[in-house]
Amino acid sequence: MSGTRIASVSGLRGIVGDGLDPAAVVEFAAAYASECGPGPIVVGNDGRVTAPLMTRAVIAGVTATGHEVHDLGAASTPTMGLFVRENGAAGGIQISASHNPPEYNGLKFFQPEGMVLDAASGRRLLDRFERKDLNWVPWNKLGMAISLAHAPDWRVAHLARVFETVNVEAIRERKFRVILDACHGAGGQLGRDLLDELATSSVILGGDPDGLYDHPPEPTAENLRSFCEQVRTSGAHVGFAQDPDADRLAIVDETGRYIGEELTLALAAQHVLAKTPGPIVLNLSTSRAAEDIARSFGCPVERTPVGEIHVVTRMREVNAVLGGEGNGGVIDPRVGFVRDSFSAMALVLDLMAETGKPLSALVDALPRYAMIKEKYPLAGGSATVGDLLGRLAESYPDAKVDRRDGLHLSWPHGWAHVRASNTEPIVRVITEAPTPEQARQMADTLGRAIQVQAD
Repeated sequence: MSGTRIASVSGLRGIVGDGLDPAAVVEFAAAYASECGPGPIVVGNDGRVTAPLMTRAVIAGVTATGHEVHDLGAASTPTMGLFVRENGAAGGIQISASHNPPEYNGLKFFQPEGMVLDAASGRRLLDRFERKDLNWVPWNKLGMAISLAHAPDWRVAHLARVFETVNVEAIRERKFRVILDACHGAGGQLGRDLLDELATSSVILGGDPDGLYDHPPEPTAENLRSFCEQVRTSGAHVGFAQDPDADRLAIVDETGRYIGEELTLALAAQHVLAKTPGPIVLNLSTSRAAEDIARSFGCPVERTPVGEIHVVTRMREVNAVLGGEGNGGVIDPRVGFVRDSFSAMALVLDLMAETGKPLSALVDALPRYAMIKEKYPLAGGSATVGDLLGRLAESYPDAKVDRRDGLHLSWPHGWAHVRASNTEPIVRVITEAPTPEQARQMADTLGRAIQVQAD
């Protein structure tokens, strides 16, 4: 790490001008392009203020290795993944810092199959970057950059895939009123197109991809308070809120209640599995609500370590009909193998249209749990994280233990997930139980144990 720049197997992220500089971006992009096979590399961004600077640096690094660049401009992460796969590209680079504040930016890399890099590919990329083993080409073999920012075909292709998964006419007949907070990110234009095609009466907030956020960009309850009130007072049937690169979706019901991100996947599961029973894949930190729904339909549930690529890999192995993560990330394999807020919006509207029920009633019928998310310092720092988690597991002999990703403890009444941070001397704790009091008690008990055992 240099300054606030974090380079890992997941990509590159940091504060522009304080560790994340154009030189590093050029070299990281060149390292990735050096790992790719022949063919063009797709580039897009999530609309941040620093996107033009980052885009020029990425294009310089990629074309300097001889690859052609297809520049989509402001494009959502799921659209990027779909475009890479559908157009036979050698790979793709999404310029995004996801839900981080505006001073951040970063790079996310795609495989030719339209999925993000797996851990092995990420390690090879990071190793190449650190060794500066870059395949620079001579002046007469440089690649060229082609701008596709104003070509609508790639947006149309994404929507066509989404519309194949829902009853478009049924949604149109309901004439839903929808408010979309696109957070001044890459999802505004495609979100507008989607809602227009579904004949909704829609209001788009933050629809221009300029990075001038009206609120902190992560779609949490705290950050969306004014949005919730606007949904309530406007008479909208539903409010949707994206993060800047539009791979996550939070939902607000017609009463202005923040439904959140965890139940986005549960609603999608309720709708998809009723029509197409089959396996679903969730990560270890995702609410049991979606799992309970799957069990009610007799569908198998697979759990993976946290990380989109872990979910997607297992989905492909078991031929899952749906997957995702509890951060509002729905992955519908009929559309692509990237978390997709547009798929999630369409599925929720389709569920509302088919049942004729208001969103509040649909949510109230879901399995209900309370979730707590905390982080605790590793006081003293004398023990390794592995030793700490091992001793912690021994403290809970009545729990079912999963050590694939930190420490996951589960009981009939709830579960807890303890994971070490990759960037800070802390461990993150997530607990879930039927009531807030139970979830809080588990989190506090684990927190005290972590602090005591780390001393």
